[in-house]
Amino acid sequence: MARDTPLSLRSASIYQVFVRNWSGEGTFDAALPSIDAAVRMGFDILYLTPIHPVGRLARKGSAGSPYAIADYRAVEPSLGGEAAFRRFLDAAHSRGLKVIIDVVFNHTSPDSVLSREHPQWFWKGPDGRPSPRFPEWSDVVDLDYSHPELREYLIETLIHWLRFGVDGFRCDVASMVPVDFWVEARRRCAVEATKRTGFPACLWLAESVHLGFIEHLRAQGHAAACDAELHEAFDLSYDYDGRETLEAAWAGRAPLSRYLDHLRLQKTMLPAHAVKARFLENHDQARAAERFGSGALLRNWTLFAMLLEGCFLAYMGQERAIARKPSLFEADPVPWTSGDASFEPWFTKAHSLTKAIRAREERFAATELADGLVLIERSGGPRPVSALLNLRHLSGSVKLPPGSRLHGRDLLTGAPVMLSGTIEIASEPILVEEENH
Repeated sequence: MARDTPLSLRSASIYQVFVRNWSGEGTFDAALPSIDAAVRMGFDILYLTPIHPVGRLARKGSAGSPYAIADYRAVEPSLGGEAAFRRFLDAAHSRGLKVIIDVVFNHTSPDSVLSREHPQWFWKGPDGRPSPRFPEWSDVVDLDYSHPELREYLIETLIHWLRFGVDGFRCDVASMVPVDFWVEARRRCAVEATKRTGFPACLWLAESVHLGFIEHLRAQGHAAACDAELHEAFDLSYDYDGRETLEAAWAGRAPLSRYLDHLRLQKTMLPAHAVKARFLENHDQARAAERFGSGALLRNWTLFAMLLEGCFLAYMGQERAIARKPSLFEADPVPWTSGDASFEPWFTKAHSLTKAIRAREERFAATELADGLVLIERSGGPRPVSALLNLRHLSGSVKLPPGSRLHGRDLLTGAPVMLSGTIEIASEPILVEEENH
């Protein structure tokens, strides 16, 4: 069970690196600067998009999806192979970072090692041939967990990478893999981690799925675990259970208050030990700067995500307000010279401040003062903080709730703040450390 989830994850942050597209060279050695970047910005954990060889059969694009894996126990040669991964891992550890790798145990490429050697381990479609349960994923075939030998092979694969030196796993579409497998994998990996370090330090991050995807899979007769079930085995889960509500608010189809209500539902419906991974973007989602631009709206939404309860996750390039997302199927390096270089120092400062706030002020409350104007309050520690976030380009005035006031210092600008009663709505975010505490 995941009841030993470290409390420190509630104030931790994850930086996602897609090694192939970090640089033009597309290698681990060329991605070494990502370690310095993560440390400079105050991240604790590096999450690497799959590092394994990519299948060739049914490949999408010229480079293929890294999620169509040919061999779980090898490293993609074009990234530099195992020797380069070892250099990267050692460099990250020397800077105090933990490194987790992507585990894609729902499916493999059609020409994978397992497909050749153990074709009986795969789910069969109506034609009796290995297939994906989600037809749009045409470059993969799904595994069949009714085979105990498959389960043992995959757990031994996890142990292999723990022995190599990784610190944990981000598990792709974890909802489509049986929860009892994850529970056993966590147990076995904890035993191995204890042998290696003296304590069961193995981090488990589930890419849980959107609610609509769970509905779709179950309607097709397939098993699909909800987030509460996944937290039997996982420390963290993606915030995809609320993503549809958030996307609707971004599109203007629903009030933001629905997502704020969902935050309360998460807190009461998930196990007490559960931690959510909060993000604006990742390799599957539109860039935040594409959605919000590079101005005040982006700064407001970035601070919103950083202040939520949970573990903040950022995707490489987000710190530069880069609007173009690298392709998943091509060699397509991040355009580092695009975007807004001035956003990075603001992002770094905001991240440092909010990490400290999440660690110190455990209680969270969010109130919508007007549609898109949100007051977030973090308290419970020695220096409570309030944030006033303009998430819809609002202007004019608004009345603060009775008894509420923002008196103190804006941590972002250093300016004094004295707001109460009816106030003018600012375009920039305000992050106030309260006075007299």
